[in-house]
Amino acid sequence: MTETAEDKRLNGISRADWLRWGPYLSERQWGTVREDYSEGGTAWDYLPHDNARSQAYRWGEDGIAGLSDDRQHLCLSIAFWNGKDPILKERMFGLTNDQGNHGEDVKEYYFYQDSTPTHSYMKMLYKYPHAAFPYSDLMAENGRRKATDSSALEYELMDTGIFDQDRYFDIGIEYAKRNADDILVRITATNRGPDLHPIWLLPTLVFRNTWSWRAGSARPGMSVIETKSGEHAIEARHDALGTMRLICPDADTLLFVENETNTQRLYGTKGPAFPKDGINDHLVKGAPTVNPDRTGTKAAALYRRDVAPGQSVSILLRLTADGTATELGSDADAIFAKRLTEADAFYAAGLPRSLTPERANIARQAHAGMLWSKQFFHFVVADWLDGDDVPPPTGRHKGRNAHWRHFYAEDIISMPDTWEYPWFASWDLCFHTIALARTDLTFAKEQVMLLCREWFMKPDGQVPAYEWAFDDVNPPLQVWAGLKIAEYELETYGTTDHAFMRRLFDHSLLYFTWWVNRKDAEGNNLFQGGFLGLDNISVFDRSSGNLPGGGRLYQSDGTTWVGFFALQMMQMAQRLQKGDPTYAEMASKFFQHFVFIADSLDHLGRESEGQADLWSEEDGLYFDVLRIGDDFLPLKARSLVSLIPMIAVAALDPASLNEADDPMFAQRLDWFRREQSDLLGKAMHGGVAPADKGVGLLLSFVSRERLTRLLGPMLDEAEFLSPHGIRSLSRRHLEEPFAITIDGSTFEAGYQPAESHSGMFGGNSNWRGPVWMPMNYILIDALRAHHAHYGDSLQVECPTGSGVMMTLQEVADDIARRLTAIFERDAAGQRPVYGGTAKMQHDPHWRENVLFYEYFNGDNGAGIGASHQTGWTGLVAVLIESLARTETAPDTVAQPVNRAHRVHVPTEVA
Repeated sequence: MTETAEDKRLNGISRADWLRWGPYLSERQWGTVREDYSEGGTAWDYLPHDNARSQAYRWGEDGIAGLSDDRQHLCLSIAFWNGKDPILKERMFGLTNDQGNHGEDVKEYYFYQDSTPTHSYMKMLYKYPHAAFPYSDLMAENGRRKATDSSALEYELMDTGIFDQDRYFDIGIEYAKRNADDILVRITATNRGPDLHPIWLLPTLVFRNTWSWRAGSARPGMSVIETKSGEHAIEARHDALGTMRLICPDADTLLFVENETNTQRLYGTKGPAFPKDGINDHLVKGAPTVNPDRTGTKAAALYRRDVAPGQSVSILLRLTADGTATELGSDADAIFAKRLTEADAFYAAGLPRSLTPERANIARQAHAGMLWSKQFFHFVVADWLDGDDVPPPTGRHKGRNAHWRHFYAEDIISMPDTWEYPWFASWDLCFHTIALARTDLTFAKEQVMLLCREWFMKPDGQVPAYEWAFDDVNPPLQVWAGLKIAEYELETYGTTDHAFMRRLFDHSLLYFTWWVNRKDAEGNNLFQGGFLGLDNISVFDRSSGNLPGGGRLYQSDGTTWVGFFALQMMQMAQRLQKGDPTYAEMASKFFQHFVFIADSLDHLGRESEGQADLWSEEDGLYFDVLRIGDDFLPLKARSLVSLIPMIAVAALDPASLNEADDPMFAQRLDWFRREQSDLLGKAMHGGVAPADKGVGLLLSFVSRERLTRLLGPMLDEAEFLSPHGIRSLSRRHLEEPFAITIDGSTFEAGYQPAESHSGMFGGNSNWRGPVWMPMNYILIDALRAHHAHYGDSLQVECPTGSGVMMTLQEVADDIARRLTAIFERDAAGQRPVYGGTAKMQHDPHWRENVLFYEYFNGDNGAGIGASHQTGWTGLVAVLIESLARTETAPDTVAQPVNRAHRVHVPTEVA
């Protein structure tokens, strides 16, 4: 990791050392593309959950509440057994796209409650039922609903009745670092039920299997260490990592196996005597499948405890690089208390003082989820394509990601979710960094840069989209995210990291060039190529090469994203030119590019006889246009696509155009005024008076008149504005679905507030009405940018038809409050995010824990989709912070006065 001068050393220990151990272990590795060696690229089918306990993974590991070193040589996780489950609970269970009626979904309840940026303190809660886990019931009922009623709600674990009468354990897992390589673990199991119940706790160490795939690879090893005090310890030896010990006082026994595939179970061929699932078979079935010599590459300490109703049992462990350690140390409890106190102090310094306890709790859990979602991601595409000692399937070289042979990932990456999306997604990651900057500014900058680095970015400049298909197109947000991070750093600490911005700008030049060369098919500054997420609003797959009627699609959002990209590049170049005048030329170049794109957005080409604008004067919205031959067909589905052109905006400070400061930009502006004033009028609003007259300039696709018209439907509660943010499809389409018939086929989109009933996109089409946090955040950001130009002179009705007039800043705050309210208790004491799930609303052991879902019901705010996608939903913490600035007096808001206040500094303990 790149380290800054300010935080290179934290109390004598380097930042990299403090970060060597963290929550880098996924909750799921099974069913990922990396582990898929099938002929047809069906990752879920090739390695399903039922095989995961028996199959040694190639590229990573998984486990519950786990941590690992930053190269994932050695992993520690917690397994459980209630005496009734058919298998140990070693990893989270969920359904695949084909098994669920609304797409893949984890069927467990767990909560990331706390974490510091250095992971010196972490806390997680897992809810484990007393009864046998209902694997078959969950699969059967969700499968039935998928086949019989696609509109039915997903059948969740709570719906099975398994938590009735509170017959479950609350299992809390805490980590506290004594120092960088000395970590204490506390596991507390509390019986919430009415009867005494046994539980088996199995803290598990495993070496990631790096030796089975290439002959001659070094093999690590584990063995038992008997201490003088009679305590147990597992010693783990690795060529790269060195020696680690897991000290397990009072363990009933230690169990050892090999992290090797059980080929007998999976393939009917002879395999290792003590395979990966040997501990499972030994405990659950009594099989002789653990090594009596107590050596191996996977080991667990077994603790069987009987827990009375309402009572708790705790176990303490120590993972340390001290090769002579035999005990926990007498200061174990004090270390936990100290690290928690430091965590409290860190968040107290960073969160605004004026926050209510409710909002502070939401923000802290959001940040905790972000930090727990830092994952080790290892994927070498050339090895995956060619195979090693395990040959790839026939045709692999012509399949998924075949043109990304250069791709080599062995990094810690902020993931959207540790279960459903245990892989990076390029535009998700950009949203993550805005929230991550609040807790770890250095890590946020590293993440923005990461996908632009040479081992990720394609030589032609394309940034990989996500593991499922690197070639897919995601909106280009890297420079925008970098600017948001820079704005935060300047506002909070008064500093600007020009080196970071230069690196990001220079790499992004390649990315911008790829967009222009590859996505503008006709050279008219109109851009194509579907977009993840936004595609799911459309009436057909916009990424497809076979559009209806053999047509070509002109996308208002596709063109906007490139214009948006150009504006971000212009603004970053303007910031950089203050220290390096050579960037002035680049600022001028991207200004010009934006002007040409703005002109193109108004029409589909001067050469066309039948022009069809992307802007509809009749509707006051933008729409995609499908060209079939000489016919231009507007696709008038009222969706986020209709609103997105407003996001390409930059308010120019008149002072920044002073000729002494920026002569080149000023000269270029004057040239446009003289030679191409008609083009300039499409991109610049607010007048073209000289800057010294104090008249601000606004670069935007949307004029004041169009913006006002567009905000009409956007802020209409009968259309886009829900009680919990901006919907992805207008509610007007509930009664008036959009439909168009092309070559005898009818394509339709109707409003659906939760999951779509459509079978498009694998039956996981989720964007026909829900509230989508990241796009709401971008719209809020755009409203604030427009307000920076228009100020109080521009006011609109909000909500439309209410008679209440608001400035655009006030509108932005109103939307932010609606989004934040998803997670807050309402007047009835209920959090909208939990919908009608009574236990999560009222039970004191559930209601304080918050889940950050992938998206939200457009009518009632209930969480839908991935239940732990804190990645972009973590933006709610940033919204809470922004509301604190506008809702309270400035002197009541905590503002760190120097960088040290926001670099988490654990105190080294001797």
